[in-house]
Formats: sequence, structure tokens, C-alpha cells
Amino acid sequence: MLRFIKNWTLPLAMLMGVFAYFVYAGCEWVSPLKPCVRTVVAWLTPSLIFAQLLLTFCKVEVKDLSPRRWSVWLLSIQLVSFLALAAVLLWVPVTENVHIAVEGMMVCLICPTATAAAVITGKLGGSAASLTTYTLLSNLLAAVLVPVVFPLVEPSDIRFVEAFLRILGKVFPLLLCPFFLAVLLRRFLPPIHRFLLELKDLAFYLWAVALTIVMAQTTRSILEGQTSAGEEALIASGALLVCCLQFYYGKKIGTRYADRISAGQALGQKNTVLAIWMACTYLHPVSAIAPGSYVVWQNIINSYQLWKKRRS
Repeated sequence: MLRFIKNWTLPLAMLMGVFAYFVYAGCEWVSPLKPCVRTVVAWLTPSLIFAQLLLTFCKVEVKDLSPRRWSVWLLSIQLVSFLALAAVLLWVPVTENVHIAVEGMMVCLICPTATAAAVITGKLGGSAASLTTYTLLSNLLAAVLVPVVFPLVEPSDIRFVEAFLRILGKVFPLLLCPFFLAVLLRRFLPPIHRFLLELKDLAFYLWAVALTIVMAQTTRSILEGQTSAGEEALIASGALLVCCLQFYYGKKIGTRYADRISAGQALGQKNTVLAIWMACTYLHPVSAIAPGSYVVWQNIINSYQLWKKRRS
């Protein structure tokens, strides 16, 4: 039974998220608890993301942080494509549906590498060390760009400076503090650091819990946002395009530097839990459909790659 749950954690977590939303929305006895539930969810999701990143960065030694040459190319792809789509939304008149779809594509592009990507990379025969280094770099890139760009593409009554500082205050510590904390634990509290290293599967299960929560939020965005099937298909198609292109160019660039698998996973496999949280929190809530569908697309690609690896 436990093996079944571990093998099917992704679809089970997604189904649990959908089920949790219907319980939340449809059961009368839940109504008095809704304010409390919203408060707990608002605190729990970033806390889970922080814990996942901390467990991942505990495996990294500062002396081993040597970015590969392909890291520069991949970061450039994330940076240029993200800013290009932001420029489209700022200077090109588009319909609301297209605006939301492009926001979804943007969050899928700037989202950092998944904390679980190192596991898949290792199973495929790539370098988990180089991928973990890129995970840190992509978190740094997101921490810098998200507070600057998101307030511009999703206008609100809040002034830009205030919106910038608000997002910076939440995103920057969430993405970078886990790394600095991991370094401090390694240096000054080795017993705690060793204890965290021994929790090999904890990040995986924390990710599953976080995925359940954000899947419930995505379901709420779809059902309560009065989104048409055509708009949902447009947003999901944009996410599929971004997913395929990132895996393709990641592998293509990685091939030039004899690290095809690591580079492909680094650019293509995203921390979708974080992406959905950012979309729900800072962009149009319906744009969360993009990273929600990206979960499906990237895991189809990963499943195919693992199947090919087993056959060979």
C-alpha cells in the first residue's frame, strides 16, 4: 500500500486537492471554519515551500557551487523570454483572455527548478550536483525579477513601489533564506544539519502536501472564476508550449556541454507548487491554470524519459 502511494503520489495529491475544494465549498459544517482555513493555507503553503528548499540546499556545499557553462545559457533563456512576454503585455494591446494566458506562460518561465528535479536527474543518469546548483541560481533569478515585473503586468490600486516591496518581502526571503539557513546549520549546528540530511524522503512528502493545497486553489480559480472551456484550453496550451520548449532547449544546450540530462531537467522541470502559489497570490488567479497544467505536462515528459531509461 505504501509503495502504491509513493508511486502515485502526484495524481493522488492532485485528486486530494480537488476533493478538498469540493468539501470546502459544499459542506455546510465547513462554513464557520472557512476564515480559519484561509488563514492556515495562507501561512502553510509558503512554509512548506521554505522547508522543501531548506532540505534541498542542505545537500549543497558552498565550495561545490560551481555553475556550469550551460547554466548561463539557461538563465539567459529564462530572463529574456520572461521579459519579452512582459513587454508584450505592457506595450501590445491584447484581449483579457490572452493577457491571462501570457501571465500563465510567464510564471512557468520564471519559476525556479523543482526541488525534486535532482531525484529524476539522478534516475536518468545526470548530475544531481550541477542541477542543485542551478536550482539555487534559478531561485535567485526569480527572487530578483518577480517583485519587479509582476506589479507591472498585473495592475492594481496599490502603487508600484508598495507592490514591489510587498512582493519582495515575501518572495525574496522564501527563496533565498533556506540557502543561507542551510549554510549556517552546516557551519554552526552540524548535528541538526546531519539530521536534516537523513530525512531523505521528507521533501518529497512536503511537496505532495503543498501540491494538494495549491491544486485546491487552482480548482477554486477554475470553478469560481467563471472561466470558459476555451480560455482554460488556451492557458493550458500556452503552458504545454512553454514546457516543451524549455525541455527541448535545455537538452539541446546541455548536449553542447556533455550534460544533456541535467540541463534539460534544470530548465524544464519546475517547482509548480511555487508557481501556482505565485500566480494565485500576485497575478490573475485564473493564470494558476497554467502551472497547474504544467504539472501534468512535465510529469508526462518525465514518465516517458524514465520509461526510455528502463528500456535501455
